[in-house]
Amino acid sequence: MNKSLLRGHLMALFVIVVWSNTFIVSKVLLESFQPIELIFFRFVLGFLALLAANPHPLKGTTKKQELMMAAAGLTGVALYYLLENFALTFTLASNVGIILSAAPFFIAILGLLLPGEKEPLGLPFFLGFAFAMAGIILITLVSSSLDLNPLGNVLPLLAACSWAVYSQITKRVGAWGYSLLLTTRRIMLYGLLWMLPVLPFSGFRLGADRLLHPVNLLCLLFLGLVATALCFSLWNYVVGVLGPVASSVYMYLSPGITFLSSVLILHEPVTVQALAGMGLILLGLGISQGKKKA
Repeated sequence: MNKSLLRGHLMALFVIVVWSNTFIVSKVLLESFQPIELIFFRFVLGFLALLAANPHPLKGTTKKQELMMAAAGLTGVALYYLLENFALTFTLASNVGIILSAAPFFIAILGLLLPGEKEPLGLPFFLGFAFAMAGIILITLVSSSLDLNPLGNVLPLLAACSWAVYSQITKRVGAWGYSLLLTTRRIMLYGLLWMLPVLPFSGFRLGADRLLHPVNLLCLLFLGLVATALCFSLWNYVVGVLGPVASSVYMYLSPGITFLSSVLILHEPVTVQALAGMGLILLGLGISQGKKKA
């Protein structure tokens, strides 16, 4: 394995560990912030951090390239995080992490539908997909017995589809040869612009008192600086090096990390249904990545 690939794998592992714990941090912040407020503040911090890191403007882009980055801002910033954070108001943080782990399937399927390099999907992929969907259905159907809203399990599934689109777009953005930091910052800017029309109708408020609360401030700094500015830049690099499907493999680790963190930090209950659903999804993800014989 060459140094570039090794660096890509290590960065992917780091990003997934950080992102897996953002569910827990977001769950804490949602006690003081509405989902739209949390996302907006998080990405404003991330954008400002990237601007401070490199204040130079992104030049020489075409109209088509700007449209693609705007689409990335819509799918990977505005839609994905709105769906994820609204889901956290309805269901357990561990459930959201588990369901979002299905994103690699949608990334692979979308990759087959788009022009460019295609990775053949054999029986292991479709068998694994069936197991994973069974796990998601199990979590959704038993939500009433867990006193949860089924909507909380549907929203992260839609978020996974949105992330699949974002992953395919960023693969193409990375191939343009522009500065990774500058394109990531531009995508974040578009994501913030997509949110602006929603703010007046969402009860959004600045609420400086909430921002100055020590716990809220530390959590927001973690989300804005580490999970957003740093990890988005790293992930866009990872996708460029490993590809959308190969990089998404690391999302398989997310359910276990999130589930463990939610139990240890939020003291969420460990149920037979949640464990069974998680087991089916992880089994499906493992089967789908079975080595294909030439």
